[in-house]
Amino acid sequence: GFHLIKNFNFVAYDYSNYTLHEIDTIEDLKTAELLLNKWITALPLVVFLYMLYFMITVIKSSFLQHKLTILRNKKTSNTVFRQTMNEASYLIAADVLKHLQFKKITIQTPLKKMQGLTIGQPIILVPILRAGLGLLEGFSKFLPDAEKGHIGLYRDEQTYEPVEYLFKLPKPKNKKIIILDPMLATGNSSIAAINLIKNKGVTNKDIFLVSLLAAPEGIKNIQKHQKGTHIFTCSIDTKLNKNKFIVPGLGDAGDRYMGTWSYP
Repeated sequence: GFHLIKNFNFVAYDYSNYTLHEIDTIEDLKTAELLLNKWITALPLVVFLYMLYFMITVIKSSFLQHKLTILRNKKTSNTVFRQTMNEASYLIAADVLKHLQFKKITIQTPLKKMQGLTIGQPIILVPILRAGLGLLEGFSKFLPDAEKGHIGLYRDEQTYEPVEYLFKLPKPKNKKIIILDPMLATGNSSIAAINLIKNKGVTNKDIFLVSLLAAPEGIKNIQKHQKGTHIFTCSIDTKLNKNKFIVPGLGDAGDRYMGTWSYP
């Protein structure tokens, strides 16, 4: 890394052997350049290993960001918001489903036998009501045989803790559970949902948590209390505000999807 010190000379710190190099000659500059190139080359691997260790996938797609911009826009009508969220669910599902386990099978085409792939285990889709319904369409269309559960949670506006009012889940043994929770804010609702599912005998490694947006606070909360759960999101936003809304965010996804959102 490079650091500017008080006398305005640059120094380069080589993290591989913990040595400090002061840059005051051309040769020193070349050495620093080599160090910088080394770390730039290694950066993608470092990021990949970080994401792998903490089980986070940030879905990268310019077209999905285009859809997300429409969802974020305060001027977007409820009708367009609902349509855009449904469309975004297909793009998100296509990326998330790449991470499923697949197995080889032999099939007969009209011309000959061949080997292909099929999904390796049954899937249960679990939207957290109400907002999670906005991510359900794409997954349901791509996985027509997937079973569906529902978890109803609302946030107590005084404590910001989730309150359960509905929990329906098909038998989950040996199945992959995909929880749909568009706004990963504090993470409390997602943690409560995961705990409900784990009480049925499911482990964290068999759970995907899918969101549109995530706050750093929510991600840390999940990592602390639900290690091994793979998180998918389209954007890690800046922070939570005092009312525990994601900033910049998009407001209340459930209210905007259902047409019950009113701006302050």
